[in-house]
Amino acid sequence: MVSQEKPSLNTLESSIAKMVMAQEIHTYADLLQKIHQDLRIQHPEWIQQNGDSPMCDSYEARLMELLVASRPMDSNETIAVSH
Repeated sequence: MVSQEKPSLNTLESSIAKMVMAQEIHTYADLLQKIHQDLRIQHPEWIQQNGDSPMCDSYEARLMELLVASRPMDSNETIAVSH
């Protein structure tokens, strides 16, 4: 009988870390582009025949709101997020 051992958590974490390291992100624009691409790769069912993806666009917009909201502010700075 062939043993079908599952990979250990350390092995999986190591593999994930190597993948992340291979895809370095240097700028905010790089991060946005990576998110844009990855959403479409992970969810091809969200892509319409014309190439638009309202669902991906919605997720990207929500992420932007969360990033802006989590950014440290100076005491005299305000942030307006448009919907």
